[in-house]
Amino acid sequence: MTEFLAQYHLLGLTIGIGTFLIIGIFHPIVIKSEYHFGTRCWWWFLIAGICGVLASLYVADVFWSSLLGVFSFSSFWSIGEVFEQRRRVERGWFPKKPEK
Repeated sequence: MTEFLAQYHLLGLTIGIGTFLIIGIFHPIVIKSEYHFGTRCWWWFLIAGICGVLASLYVADVFWSSLLGVFSFSSFWSIGEVFEQRRRVERGWFPKKPEK
């Protein structure tokens, strides 16, 4: 697949599209995670990021390795975003989960 994408000069474009999609998917994941679990879910993103870094080091294909790297650092970035999301909820920008 990488050879095909490189041959037709589409590798950078597809990595860019993949990056866009990964970052776009992480936004609602952070919102839902903070809503349901609060800030105690930050370590899930840490574990996902570490696993993604290790996987990107072992994958030889540049396309998949790049997307795993984007996934990893999006996970790391999400740790800070979970705490920012808590502040957004406190400001009233997002709904707070009702107490049972």
